[in-house]
Amino acid sequence: MKNIITLALDSMGGDIGPSVVVPAAESFLTNNADSKIILVGDEIKIEAILKNKSVRNRIEIVHASQKVEMDEAPASALRQKKDSSMRVAINLVKSGLADACVSAGNTGALMATARFVLKTMPQIDRPAICTAIPAIDGRTWMLDLGANLNSTAEHLFQFAVMGSELVVALDNIKRPNIGLLNVGEEDNKGIDEVKRADKFLEESDLNYCGYIEGDDIYLKENLDVVICDGFVGNVSLKTSEGLAKMISSFLRAEFNKNIFSKITAIFALPLLKGLRQKIDPRRYNGACLLGLQGIVVKSHGNADSTSFENALRMAKKEVIADIANRIAEKVSTQVSRGVGSR
Repeated sequence: MKNIITLALDSMGGDIGPSVVVPAAESFLTNNADSKIILVGDEIKIEAILKNKSVRNRIEIVHASQKVEMDEAPASALRQKKDSSMRVAINLVKSGLADACVSAGNTGALMATARFVLKTMPQIDRPAICTAIPAIDGRTWMLDLGANLNSTAEHLFQFAVMGSELVVALDNIKRPNIGLLNVGEEDNKGIDEVKRADKFLEESDLNYCGYIEGDDIYLKENLDVVICDGFVGNVSLKTSEGLAKMISSFLRAEFNKNIFSKITAIFALPLLKGLRQKIDPRRYNGACLLGLQGIVVKSHGNADSTSFENALRMAKKEVIADIANRIAEKVSTQVSRGVGSR
């Protein structure tokens, strides 16, 4: 492992920008003496927010004159924003000056730029977005979450290989259990590409447990990796986030109904805090862009500093695990066995 881990941050990305990214970077460095941060963006704005002098010697500012807007088309960002904070941060990974890039910016632009600059791994057709989500017995990793709206069986198989190796590296699970998301568990259910992917997975040496349904994502015990295309994955994730917010809103409304419900809330507070800790989306912030020849982590666009710092921790874990090289090696092994190809 390298003595110093360097993370390049897209300081202007996201809904809020440097006022979130800079404090998160300072807090991260306070707790990670073996790390360095490169803040990429408007130098004047970044300097104005820096406060923690004790970590200033491990912070470098690289000025970038442009910013990718959250609603900007990926093609436009790629062609017209070559000096954007996002592009410059990814360039730093490409040049070897940074070990990983973290951005809360436009997801489509981030994926397009990272793919253009870093390139995909050999034998990987498309990168995928992967993140951990809360589950009945801990957490489950799910991919793809929006990078590829239409995925072939070959792509789904590649997602499974990448997701499995990620869990081996980060969660220290030797043979992660993999489920393929479908509309039923029966063999005759699902579209043709999902059925073909099922056959590829059955033929592989991955620990494949078969089809799973939507409720299994959260309720199936010992499920480590969920595989699906980006359309299904993104809809599933956003639906789950909306449901969690609705339940939270219902609870607040019920506890605030009258004096008796407010008293009940006081006694229930420790339980509610424990529940919130388990399902707090900030704990799971930091989606991995897998399949690239370099490490890129996507933070939620409206993340606060606590949430963004978790994305930095995820990036550091990936660097320590050498995840990009591990995935490339695993994919190469599977391809050499003739599995997952047409």
